[in-house]
Amino acid sequence: MGELRKIPGVGKQTEQDLIRLGYSTIAALKGANPEEMYERDCVERCVAIDRCQLYVYRCAVYFASTPNPEPEKCKWWNWKG
Repeated sequence: MGELRKIPGVGKQTEQDLIRLGYSTIAALKGANPEEMYERDCVERCVAIDRCQLYVYRCAVYFASTPNPEPEKCKWWNWKG
């Protein structure tokens, strides 16, 4: 299990996606733009990815950028909208 799997909601596939997008560590995600990550992911895969992936990216960036993340904000489904 890689470091990125420590982020709530990040499983094996999302970890691979993040690494492919250039984020190989939690620290690399600090200050990243989840919307840009999602759009780039869609373009690189040539498919419209389920928006839940965007919510996972939002959660991951929050987790990486926040010293003491709130438990409710560490649930990707709370990042809709």
